[in-house]
Amino acid sequence: MTSEGFAPAKINLSLHVTGQRPDGYHLLDSLVAFADIGDRLWIEPADEMSVSVTGPFAVGVPEDRRNLVWRAAELAGGVARITVEKNLPHGAGIGGGSSDAAAVLRHFGVTDGAGRLGADVPVCLRPVAQRMHGIGELLSDVPPLPPLHAVLVNPGLHLPTPTVFARLDTRQNAPMPDEIRSFRDARDCALWLSEQRNDLETPALSVAPEIGEVLKALSASPEALLARMSGSGATCFGLFATATQAQSAAATLASTHPRWWVQPCQIR
Repeated sequence: MTSEGFAPAKINLSLHVTGQRPDGYHLLDSLVAFADIGDRLWIEPADEMSVSVTGPFAVGVPEDRRNLVWRAAELAGGVARITVEKNLPHGAGIGGGSSDAAAVLRHFGVTDGAGRLGADVPVCLRPVAQRMHGIGELLSDVPPLPPLHAVLVNPGLHLPTPTVFARLDTRQNAPMPDEIRSFRDARDCALWLSEQRNDLETPALSVAPEIGEVLKALSASPEALLARMSGSGATCFGLFATATQAQSAAATLASTHPRWWVQPCQIR
């Protein structure tokens, strides 16, 4: 029997780089949330393992063991025929591949060892707002976020994470406050977030100046509460108080920048 899964986009609402271990892994402190848009997967029992990829961002995605979906099934001890509908750009800072892998692990009921597939896979196993520490393996609950309406924008760039980290000037930065409080509404949340950072934004801009154009366009959108890059880029998000505001901003951005990937969504 075929099972359908959903792999939502992961959004780093904040991302503080707080150190680096001797083995080279960076220490992070990040408020992570998830959008209501993402990839879709269909998983069915099979005698042999196989992965096929469809959707608007299928080109260039491997269909063998290089795909995290394949490796997630192997980690879970499962054999299946898996179809992935890639609706999220890959290498875009919104955890597409990690979220896909997490969806496969959820299907097989396996959580142990998720970090072996990548630093973002553990947080994607439970796609609700969480605080992510360490190299991604330490997760803690946060108060439920208020409704956050957003626009996700990618200028059509695949930005390699190691390249961005290599441009970091300082790896010992302050973490977020010890406690993440409850927020009254989207404006209150955006105000708090404006006092936090994405420490990878500046190095990403030095690699891909186009990100600056995206952030400028999002910030100039009427009623935008905050504009920031997610993860190591190049996808950025703008926060809005209402769905109507987000949809209007998305329509304008898509019209004025037809080559950009622009998607309104809700983040939770």
